[in-house]
Amino acid sequence: MQYVSTRGNTRPHTFSEAVEAGLAPDGGLFLPDSLPDISSKLASWASLSYAELAAEFFQLFAPEIPADEWKAMTKEAYAKFDSPDVAPLRKITDKTYVLELFHGPTLAFKDFALQLLGLLYKRQTKMSGKHLAVLGATSGDTGSAAIHGCMGQDGIDIFILYPIGRVAPLQERQMACTGASNVYAIPVPGTFDDAQRVVKEIFGDTAFSQSINLSAVNSINIARVLAQCVYYIWAWLKLPEGARSTVEFVVPTGNFGNVMAGWLAQQMGLPCGGFRVATNHNDILYRFFNSGEYRQGDVMPSHAPSMDIQAASNFERYLYFILDQDPAKVREIMIRMKGGEAVSLPPPAVSSFRASRMDDATIPKVIAQMWNDWQYVLDPHTACAFTDMATDRVSVVLATASPAKFPEVVTQATGLEPTHPTLQALKSKPLHTYPLDATSQAVKAFIVAHVG
Repeated sequence: MQYVSTRGNTRPHTFSEAVEAGLAPDGGLFLPDSLPDISSKLASWASLSYAELAAEFFQLFAPEIPADEWKAMTKEAYAKFDSPDVAPLRKITDKTYVLELFHGPTLAFKDFALQLLGLLYKRQTKMSGKHLAVLGATSGDTGSAAIHGCMGQDGIDIFILYPIGRVAPLQERQMACTGASNVYAIPVPGTFDDAQRVVKEIFGDTAFSQSINLSAVNSINIARVLAQCVYYIWAWLKLPEGARSTVEFVVPTGNFGNVMAGWLAQQMGLPCGGFRVATNHNDILYRFFNSGEYRQGDVMPSHAPSMDIQAASNFERYLYFILDQDPAKVREIMIRMKGGEAVSLPPPAVSSFRASRMDDATIPKVIAQMWNDWQYVLDPHTACAFTDMATDRVSVVLATASPAKFPEVVTQATGLEPTHPTLQALKSKPLHTYPLDATSQAVKAFIVAHVG
């Protein structure tokens, strides 16, 4: 299997090459040149542990990595989760389940991909003997999960940009209180979209990125999206058989990577009903799926800061498919989007998506209602999913973060302060940050000065 760029001007890469590069040299995103059919494998996968399922899945996408190495890496990656199921599926009602994706080291769904990606980086640096500089931007959870996947590893330095004052305090502490000498938490002015723009500009400088062996850790990295496919398959296998073919996965999302992973699993033969994209009031994806127009607006702070995004990076992968895998069309549309133009896109013949939106005033009310009705505590991002629930099928809501990461809004809503031992320990540790201007020049100079 080879990996091709959505923009068509990059040679095909192997899995390991695509993971190491992160962003394609032509500015596009990597995708497999074909998707395997997993439908005949689902029955045999039903008895596997989460780590075993992940190993079987990844063997389809990276034949150059031996099966025993995949088994060892996935076993190590998911051994750090505090639930024996890794991703427990909780039944709330006969029609509603919650897939808890917050039992990893940083208490967010990003751990599923980034614990594994850190081990892939470790393997590649060991095999190549080259030092790796990992760069990413975060609206909250990606940064901390990426850092915890890479910190303390020989041969790797990690640089994470995030918007000053626009991530939750505990999210910032998870990035800036590790004490690891290879970790650089970099607050920049502006929004997540400004931080992401800088990252993409740096990767666009191919000579620079190749000179220091730079790799992208954001959801633009294909390994992240593939790792997230696994928990859709896992949840589907845990459902009652009668609910599987029509189940709707409800996904709080801002950058589109989490729900894109589910859609890819469906294209590989996972027979589910579809997906609901759940947004907060930064609702560009809600507006697209209801109007067909992709129009960026201003980013507004919210109770769900990881979703405060108006430029959904992973949307380009979906765009590639709905434009009939035509790189020339993708390049044209991305140029128009980058210029701030509103773009109307042709609706696919059959869509697996619908979308919902929740304003900031409603989020605490939903958290309070779920606590009062079911004694179940939601974080503010997951709360955005609990609207417009399907009545004719089972829904699986993806719980993307622990409520303990957002104690202010949860305490306001429930009267109880959510806590977690790892987060409590962070409160007494000093912050180590490296503030920079939101320019590619400033960040490149910093990386050059600090890379090992």
